[in-house]
Amino acid sequence: MLLFRWLMLLMLLGTVVCFMFYIGTGQQRFKRYGLKTLQWTLIAAFGFFGVLVLERIA
Repeated sequence: MLLFRWLMLLMLLGTVVCFMFYIGTGQQRFKRYGLKTLQWTLIAAFGFFGVLVLERIA
C-alpha cells in the first residue's frame, strides 16, 4: 500500500516535470510524454481504487 502511494506520487511528479519542460521549451514531445504518464497514472489509480472497493465488498 505504501509502495503504491509513493509510486503514484512519483508518477504525478514526473507528469508535472514533463509539462514544465513543455512550457519551458515548447517541444511537443514533452507534452506527449506528460499526457502518456498522466494516462498511465490514472489507469493505475482506478485499478488500485477498484481493488480497494472489491476488498471492502468481500
